[in-house]
Amino acid sequence: MELKKTLSKILKDGTDLNSSGTTGPQKTIFQTPEKLYFANRAAVDSQQLTPESKIYTVCKIAHAGGLLAQTLPAHSIGADVTVVDFNAYEFNKEITKYTHTHLTPTHGHILALTKGFKHLDLTNIHVTCGSDPVHWDMIESFVSKGATFTTNWGMTEVGPLAINTTFTSLEQVEDYKSRSIDGATLLGDRTYCSVDIRDNELYVKGDISVYGDNWFATGDMVTVNNNGEFYYLGRK
Repeated sequence: MELKKTLSKILKDGTDLNSSGTTGPQKTIFQTPEKLYFANRAAVDSQQLTPESKIYTVCKIAHAGGLLAQTLPAHSIGADVTVVDFNAYEFNKEITKYTHTHLTPTHGHILALTKGFKHLDLTNIHVTCGSDPVHWDMIESFVSKGATFTTNWGMTEVGPLAINTTFTSLEQVEDYKSRSIDGATLLGDRTYCSVDIRDNELYVKGDISVYGDNWFATGDMVTVNNNGEFYYLGRK
């Protein structure tokens, strides 16, 4: 009940979120109710969240990934949300009770080291992964277990789920992988904001950005292949 009150207050009043600090000095960024509304819509649409969805949140909700990828969007449409600290063994036991979860690549690597992950059946479970580069072996490991797997790009300022791709089969993964760019990792080919690339730096703007219609220089170096698939090259 306390979690629901907290999430409802955030929807109404907005909230401060700290950036992760992994790509530069940590910043506190205010999320307006209007920005959250549009970011929630993008997250709901891109991950096919419904009021019947059951969300298993293992990322800290004090940061954008934990709060904005699935937790707040799911709450905004009345879906069930469970928030716990990440524990790989508990995850393997509990995940089949849920429909959606959001992981970092670090979580995925830790899960891969457990005995239980080898036999895990993730059919009908939607796993979204982001916050750090998501490599093909991570995508393949989850899709091979039946998961619907979404790679996502976003920042505390923008999104999340600003750029993403959802994989549902290993054949689809191989198709995308055949067009991959050496030394780069896939961000996605589905966008929920306006994007521009200037001198290989990604610029974004739109309703899901705290800067609205003003272009925001993300500091991420990005390129696009002939199929319109965005690839991450590194930080500026």
